[in-house]
Amino acid sequence: MPYTPERSGTLPAGDLARLCYSGEYTLKEIKKMIKGKGGYVAYLGTNNAQEVNEKARNGDPEAQKIERGLIYQVAKEVGAMATVLEGNVDGILLTGGMANNEDIVTGIKKMVSYIANVFVYPGEDEMHALMMNGLLMNKGFIKPKEYK
Repeated sequence: MPYTPERSGTLPAGDLARLCYSGEYTLKEIKKMIKGKGGYVAYLGTNNAQEVNEKARNGDPEAQKIERGLIYQVAKEVGAMATVLEGNVDGILLTGGMANNEDIVTGIKKMVSYIANVFVYPGEDEMHALMMNGLLMNKGFIKPKEYK
């Protein structure tokens, strides 16, 4: 799983286990490192993707590296999902606040658009959209797509 402005993404299991049993941190602190103080926050001290993008565009090498890393990780995850779908991908959806970031969207599209068309839905309505589609499915208005 890729990192985000506040989430650490996939971590090396051995290092995480060592950290958890080091006695240096409480469970609450470890959980906060993973979600809340991971990702952009851990690397750059901010969860503001626009701020990171602005720094990257203005030549900040660390911001450029971290933004490229996020693009790389998201694209890698899309590729991983495409393999388990045996290449039968109807479309790739980019959502959330970072879908407003032209550099991130362009970077991801460059890496994954050969798999399927990429659709961008900026905003932070993911949970509402999931809920609505679950409701529509349960009411019989739409049918779930089954991937075998």
